[in-house]
Amino acid sequence: MPALVVTVGLFCGLGAAQAQSGQIRCSVTENGSPARGTIVVAQNGREVGGGSCSAAVSVPAGKCKVTVRLDGTLDNPSKSVNVTVRADKTSPVSVDFQTGVLEVRIETKEARGTGIVTVNRGSKRIGTLGSGVAAHLSVGPYEVVVRLGGEERRYSVDLRAGQRRLVRAQF
Repeated sequence: MPALVVTVGLFCGLGAAQAQSGQIRCSVTENGSPARGTIVVAQNGREVGGGSCSAAVSVPAGKCKVTVRLDGTLDNPSKSVNVTVRADKTSPVSVDFQTGVLEVRIETKEARGTGIVTVNRGSKRIGTLGSGVAAHLSVGPYEVVVRLGGEERRYSVDLRAGQRRLVRAQF
């Protein structure tokens, strides 16, 4: 009978140790202004929590890698930080993303069909836009390729924080 009491005590103690958790509350800004984002929390390479930055995320206590993504951007930027979460405490994580706005307008003298705008960063294709559609992008250099009716125009754009760039592609 004493062995049973010790065994139950060990299991209860183990459960209490596993139940040790805390919270992570993230805040996201875009060029210093409040923005929306999502969070993913990993411990030892395994995802242990996630969700919207508008709510606290409960995770096991310990060292975590917190990855925050900015919502509403074409290039889907993310930043990761290491955080130590303490039991019954809330750990704040604040991340600021530097972005600009890019808009491409396809201008023609005659109707030629639908144009395609491709945004590249280095050799990687970031995404596509329609003419007159503005997109938020991380700061930095981009190549904009505009195709219309078998013709192509290329533009180099270097976005800065808070900047709004308009590219007029004339065919």
